[in-house]
Amino acid sequence: MTRTTARLTGLTAALFAGALVLAGCADDDSDAAGHGSMTHGSSASAGSSAEQAEFNDADVAFAREMIPHHRQAIAMAELAQGRAADPRVLDLAARIQAAQDPEIETMTGWLHDWDADAGHMDDSMGGMDHGEGGMMSEGDMQALMAATGPEFDRLFLSGMIAHHQGAVRMATEEAENGRATEALALARSIDDSQNAEIAEMQQLLTELGG
Repeated sequence: MTRTTARLTGLTAALFAGALVLAGCADDDSDAAGHGSMTHGSSASAGSSAEQAEFNDADVAFAREMIPHHRQAIAMAELAQGRAADPRVLDLAARIQAAQDPEIETMTGWLHDWDADAGHMDDSMGGMDHGEGGMMSEGDMQALMAATGPEFDRLFLSGMIAHHQGAVRMATEEAENGRATEALALARSIDDSQNAEIAEMQQLLTELGG
């Protein structure tokens, strides 16, 4: 074998080895790209945008916590019928129920779509209190159930203000940390609507001497 032939043979072997290395890197990059975020469904099936939407742990926590939070607000609103004295309190309670019932359905659907176990969700939300989620304690709910007339109106408004403030904090946390488009949109909607209702309830509570 001549020196020229030997050099060509060595060069060919080096180029072949380099091609194998590049191919391996490309495969690694392709694999890594598939693990950057959580998605619902596979890339092979097109599906709808909702089915393929990206989500993260913050989105799941938002839905899991807001569902029982909404349930308690609805339970409070249902007590207004037959107990409230001021028609504005009755109207507010009806609006809260009408808004939050469909939102519970929506969030329950997300958890199903995300294959996220809703876990054990009840109206107490574990250890949450007014300083955390704005939730009414069992004692607070008993007092609200026992009240009627102007006393009910004041207890309802003060309790619902704290409850809404908790929901706004939860929505703010989702807006800062969430990823799912639908969850972020609901968080913004909750922030807007419940802040407006907080202002409305504070004004009404002042007028009722609360």
